[in-house]
Amino acid sequence: MRREKGFTLVELLVVVLILGALAAIAIPRISQSAETAKINACKTNVNLLNSQIELFRANTGDWPKSLDDLDGSDYFPDGLPECPFGTTYSYKNEKPYRVAEHDHGGSGKPEK
Repeated sequence: MRREKGFTLVELLVVVLILGALAAIAIPRISQSAETAKINACKTNVNLLNSQIELFRANTGDWPKSLDDLDGSDYFPDGLPECPFGTTYSYKNEKPYRVAEHDHGGSGKPEK
């Protein structure tokens, strides 16, 4: 008898099932990593804004009235950093003279 070369339907089915199981494990981890990266980027932006507010105070002797005072200047020549989730950073010209940190909590929206 002559045996033909190739894969059987069962062998192909096993390979497809293995690939499906690997995808089921990998895809949620990848999307979770993207969410974590956005949260970390937002925290970094808040820290950067707060350090530039301090630098503005050191250079001028006064606190910025709004974040617009930092926009387009030597502090942020390319514009203010934006939250990766699309929310705006809030700053009030009163103590503690800080940008409030966002608590996205994994939802993409700041918690109140």
